[in-house]
Amino acid sequence: MFDRITPVVKNLIIINVIVFLGQGAFPQIEFYLMGHYPLSPEFRPWQMVTHMFMHGGFTHLLFNMFALFVFGSALEKVWGAKRFLIYYLLCGIGAFFLYEFTLGIDIYQQIGSFNPNRDLGWVLGASGSVFGLLLGFGMLFPNTQLMLLFPPIPIKAKYFVIGYGAIELMMAFNNSPGDNVAHFAHLGGMLIGYILIKKWQRDRHNFY
Repeated sequence: MFDRITPVVKNLIIINVIVFLGQGAFPQIEFYLMGHYPLSPEFRPWQMVTHMFMHGGFTHLLFNMFALFVFGSALEKVWGAKRFLIYYLLCGIGAFFLYEFTLGIDIYQQIGSFNPNRDLGWVLGASGSVFGLLLGFGMLFPNTQLMLLFPPIPIKAKYFVIGYGAIELMMAFNNSPGDNVAHFAHLGGMLIGYILIKKWQRDRHNFY
């Protein structure tokens, strides 16, 4: 199976695993590398990138890396290494900003200011980038059959993406107690992915 992995995907998986091991060996690095709210005194510019290479647990890492392998390898073969890496990173950065934007709105509603002058939230994980890959796969390979786990039935990629996106949107606004998943980050990755793909398609059309 792993003979189908592409170079950038392989290196991204290696980096994510190394960082995860580093989190276990040196837990204090999480505070400096996770994504803090931009108006928080704990925010540093590099966190816009470093947050997407960190994970909250082994299961979190496993699912993200499996999705990166499956969907990312297919996209890298089409786009090439450079464009794929740009897409992956921009989706992750876009996920960060949409999540932090919605967090800022929540902060404003609570205290009447966007600047809390203290650390009120953070985000970590490759999920924003991975959701961008999922969106990209659905747009480039819309009729490819995917097999769901629960229930174990086949579904076309385009319908899977639409359904997953709708669920994330619903859960983002549902605001269920105890839900610590950054749904708006997932949606941010998908949004940036859609914008990038549409731009690249338009530029290619204009070129030809």
